[in-house]
Amino acid sequence: MLNKKVTLIALSSLILLVSCAKSPLGRNQLKLYSSSQLAGMGEQAFDGMKAQQKVSTKGVSNNFVQCVADAITKHVPKSVFSGNWELVVFDEPQVNAFALPGGKIGVYTGLLDVAENQHQLAAVIGHEVGHVIAEHGNERMSSNTLIGIGMETTNQLLEAKQIASSNMIMAGLGLGVQVGFQLPFGRTHETEADLIGLELMAKAGFQPQQASKLWQNMDKAAGGKRQPEWLSTHPLPTTRIKTLNENMPSATNIYKNSTDRPSCKR
Repeated sequence: MLNKKVTLIALSSLILLVSCAKSPLGRNQLKLYSSSQLAGMGEQAFDGMKAQQKVSTKGVSNNFVQCVADAITKHVPKSVFSGNWELVVFDEPQVNAFALPGGKIGVYTGLLDVAENQHQLAAVIGHEVGHVIAEHGNERMSSNTLIGIGMETTNQLLEAKQIASSNMIMAGLGLGVQVGFQLPFGRTHETEADLIGLELMAKAGFQPQQASKLWQNMDKAAGGKRQPEWLSTHPLPTTRIKTLNENMPSATNIYKNSTDRPSCKR
């Protein structure tokens, strides 16, 4: 009984210590892991995905995606990642993309059928990089730790380099779907990433209005086969579009003041 009390006191003290962290939009965050730990998780997960999934060899498409990614990551604070970002285009039909701590970006070729131009692709990549900037992976992993996964288990997986085969870690980094009471938490992350991505694409010289058009395309591509918002980890496209449009005047001003004007050809 005493050991449990000591553990609870220690854990409560740790939570109080790290809860002073703030997201880029000013929200309180719980982050129990260091940046180096998250980067290690991201790198190992990315290596596993490259080994397990088909990598695209289409030069034109790859160059197009690389061009957009380079323009976006140029504006990521060095405090987030100071090295060269690694991009891989996966030859898979799913309409998806992701970014991981440690400077990793994955884009699936199916997304290129929905993102009609460089601006819409920038909206997606900006959104995914926004998750990394806001350290949402750290929050998810920290939340999982408090639920009962345990930091020791995570550390053992890191040391054993088993990240790529661990559903727990993959979900924590945003590469899986979590269900239950964490769903609203996921939607908060998605909205933050939308707004961070909107600003990021505007800084990079991409037309921010195209972010709304992208989500119209996403909604159309889904063909109406969506869960109710309260059952989903992601806001509905209509909700996202409304939030993006509410923040469009600020993003438009950023775009007008940007000296960058990328020209990425498909």
